[in-house]
Amino acid sequence: MRVIIVGVGKLGYKLAESLSLENNDVTVIDTETKALEKISDSLDVLTIKGNGIQLQVLEEVKAKNSDLVIAVTSNDETNMLVASMSKKIGCKKVVARIRNPEYANQLEFIKKEMGIDYIVNPELETAKEVAKFVLKGNAIHMEHFASGKVCMVDFRVQNLKNVEGKKIKDLEIPESVIIVAISRNGQIIIPYGETQIESTDTLYVIGKKENIAMFSKMCGALVSKKLVKKALILGGGKAGYYLANKLLKSGVNVKIIERDKDRCEYLAEKLGGALVIYGDGTDITLLNEEGLDEMDSLISVTGFDEENLLLALLAKQQGVDKVIAKVSRPNYIPIIEQLGIDLAVNPSIITASQILRFIQGGKVVSISLLLGGQAEVIEIIADENSQIVEKKLKDLGMPHGIIIGSIVQDGKVIIPNGESVIHSGDRVVVFCLQSQITLLEKFFYKRKGGLVNELWHSIKSVR
Repeated sequence: MRVIIVGVGKLGYKLAESLSLENNDVTVIDTETKALEKISDSLDVLTIKGNGIQLQVLEEVKAKNSDLVIAVTSNDETNMLVASMSKKIGCKKVVARIRNPEYANQLEFIKKEMGIDYIVNPELETAKEVAKFVLKGNAIHMEHFASGKVCMVDFRVQNLKNVEGKKIKDLEIPESVIIVAISRNGQIIIPYGETQIESTDTLYVIGKKENIAMFSKMCGALVSKKLVKKALILGGGKAGYYLANKLLKSGVNVKIIERDKDRCEYLAEKLGGALVIYGDGTDITLLNEEGLDEMDSLISVTGFDEENLLLALLAKQQGVDKVIAKVSRPNYIPIIEQLGIDLAVNPSIITASQILRFIQGGKVVSISLLLGGQAEVIEIIADENSQIVEKKLKDLGMPHGIIIGSIVQDGKVIIPNGESVIHSGDRVVVFCLQSQITLLEKFFYKRKGGLVNELWHSIKSVR
């Protein structure tokens, strides 16, 4: 698949990384030489210095012959124009990032009139992810697959009882639950029965929702907490705005601390139900005055990772029940695991997952990127052309790093073993290390060229 990415910020880089690793022909365009040099040194992509909004540049990179153009510059209007122009000159599919809340109520109009196939908003998607965690009353973060029938949960060993020091084979694990991976010091490992669990590990567990709850109870983990009634948001940027709006609609008492006075006035006007405070969220005295210890949740979404982590840690020490931090750099992941922060969200990874799912169309129902993209959990609908169907799993020769976590057949969830057989139409939840992602085509698809490329061809074949 020929892909052009316009804009090489955090999201552009993450998309280029994911797509190039799957053997796609990726071209990136940006006006900044340093950004292009960085991505050229790290990834197998073609770099072009130029302004993607210029027709000459789009013609130079042959956008009209491309399968996909993704516009993710820092400017919404530029992204809209790049996507629209690319579509008009012949590109098959176009995606634009639009973040400004002022456009929120007219996105469908923009898509229709400008010919944009998919619009993504990182801050809005981040707010949805955080709100889902805050409002559901779960003490653990759950990803849902197969219309909620299958869950993936990450358990921190430090929050479990009688698990540290044990081998996987010695754990009491319900029949319909499988530990697919362990995060250790920021790295994903695939466990064996002999793998010994360490205190700083995080276990990634897939299974039926009710069996996950059973596993939690057996290990002494909290499954639910009290409902959040009061929340403090640090940072009134786009993510803070979208999150406050969602929490207010759900009846949560919201306070926002923002250090920019003009932004405070904007938030106060747009979010009538929230208490907006002009001040520095890193000021401990201010936080105490605003009742930090009385909050049910603190969400730090400032533009600085270090601030978000430190403030989340402070809130945790003050006894705040649910603590969430926005983190942009994946190298902070090992720190997050050690600090005991309840949830860390990365807008680029969340958005990349959304875009990849759009690219891959109907056969891929859901994608979850783990630990900065080191691994993926993918829900795929198996079809009659898949090499994986009508064979016992033990006979497939599945490589290390690819694990079939669950199969949904006729509405029933199966946690598979070697004797299990996948049929056409089954929903299959697959855990896969990033290094093995292209090998999935051996089992699910006939043609070569990477999973994304294969899925793209399957989309075109039914148009």
